[in-house]
Amino acid sequence: MKSPLRRLPTLLCSAPEKPLPTNPGPRRDPIPVPHRTIPEPTGRDLDFVNVALSHLVHADWDELDRLRAGLTPFRTTHVLLKIRKDHVLSLEFFNWVKLRCPSAHTLETHSIALHVLAKNGKFKSAESMVRALVAAAGPVDLARQLFDAVLCSYRACDSSPRVFDSLFKTFAHLKKFRNATETFRMMKEYGFLPTVESCNAYLSALLSMNRVDVVFSFYREMRRCRISPNVFTLNMVMSAFCKAGELEKAVDLFREIESKGCCPTVASYNTLIAGHCSKGLLSSAMELKEMMEKNGFHPNVITFNALISGFCKEGKLHEANKIFSQMKASNVAPNTVTFNTLIHGYSEVGDSEMGGRLFEEMSKYEVRADILTYNALILGLCKNGKTKKAAYLVKDLDSKGLVPNNSTFSALIRGQCVRNNPDGAFQLYKSMIRSGRHPNSETLTMLMCAFAKCDDLDGAVQVLMEMVDRSMLPDSVMLSEVCHELRQCGKDQLAIKLCSELQARTLIPVGFDRGLIFGT
Repeated sequence: MKSPLRRLPTLLCSAPEKPLPTNPGPRRDPIPVPHRTIPEPTGRDLDFVNVALSHLVHADWDELDRLRAGLTPFRTTHVLLKIRKDHVLSLEFFNWVKLRCPSAHTLETHSIALHVLAKNGKFKSAESMVRALVAAAGPVDLARQLFDAVLCSYRACDSSPRVFDSLFKTFAHLKKFRNATETFRMMKEYGFLPTVESCNAYLSALLSMNRVDVVFSFYREMRRCRISPNVFTLNMVMSAFCKAGELEKAVDLFREIESKGCCPTVASYNTLIAGHCSKGLLSSAMELKEMMEKNGFHPNVITFNALISGFCKEGKLHEANKIFSQMKASNVAPNTVTFNTLIHGYSEVGDSEMGGRLFEEMSKYEVRADILTYNALILGLCKNGKTKKAAYLVKDLDSKGLVPNNSTFSALIRGQCVRNNPDGAFQLYKSMIRSGRHPNSETLTMLMCAFAKCDDLDGAVQVLMEMVDRSMLPDSVMLSEVCHELRQCGKDQLAIKLCSELQARTLIPVGFDRGLIFGT
């Protein structure tokens, strides 16, 4: 693939700023915030509020405790309204009610507390309160109800627009995408816009779920709403372009960073380096590393890990090891990801000895091995048929507080297959199932091949039936071989039965000649 990077240095220096899109859609005036009047307390309600207020002002919590039997949501609302200018006292009273008389809390009392917190810049506390509400609501869609409650008490509390921002940001952090989107839509309707930091939280959550399509549409919406992106925003959009395979667009956005009033960061370069590595454009990735150093940025562990991973994926382990040496020479401490990537790279080519040396080096840097480390080591040993050493490592997992996973079992099964021991491999497969693990089609295909290689037709059929039960698509060549052998042994009916079940479940692989079995 041709790299877009060769255009980058000149474009960074000379490219004019691109204009923003000129199609924002029909403009609508915001809906006015309602002037809702909360009924004033009278009679006994008024007396209760005044007495409670007196106890609060004098910090007489024992006397207040005697009043809790008479506490209602209406009275709680008015006590909070009376003390809202003292955010410390408001929060103390709110928490006291939550502990002593939780039934006196409603969305309205929560909304008043949220206004108090937002007005006083206590956004973390506001977000914690929203988190608690969401947790208590369970599967109920809370966004609309909570927004309406906050909106209705907005003017009565002389609140700050940041209260709505807290709702949006919390839903984003919780990855409640529907609630976050709904809150954003309602905020726009009333003329409130979230901060760029909250928008970034939403983009970050979307990226973590690989929802790059929504990242692009939300970024376009930010620009339409004139929410100025910062460098963190642009880094995430660049990352989304890279994930989507649109590297040229990521490079174009990178060269626009300065024209948008931002300065690139180490993360900006790292994003592009990782994007180039994922496309196999390793020379361009190295050019970016040199460029970031010339511009005064120091590569960090993420930079080196991306490059090491890129070289390992291409099987260029010598170059990956050179990057590892540069990393250590630059006093950048390798981490678990660094070692796992290198060990896995060497294990893939069957160099278990080098993998073992790297594993020993981890202790020198006080880097803790995880299950991925062990899986990579086990894979390397099993590829060489060193199943006893692999089994020793598996026994070591328990002492490290680690649990074998699908990859662990798959590597062990591979080891037995390499040693032409399909029966031992099948026993491991059964242990895998008993442990609650689920093999993939690659593992079962490998197991079937091992039986076929040892001329064990019954074993191959048994594995094929396992694949049918698990609705896995078998390998076309292997299926043809098994069916051919069954017919050679006079077991035509079994071959027909197997293929009929595969056909019923639409599991006949492409390239398989059904006519060999069904005579069509």
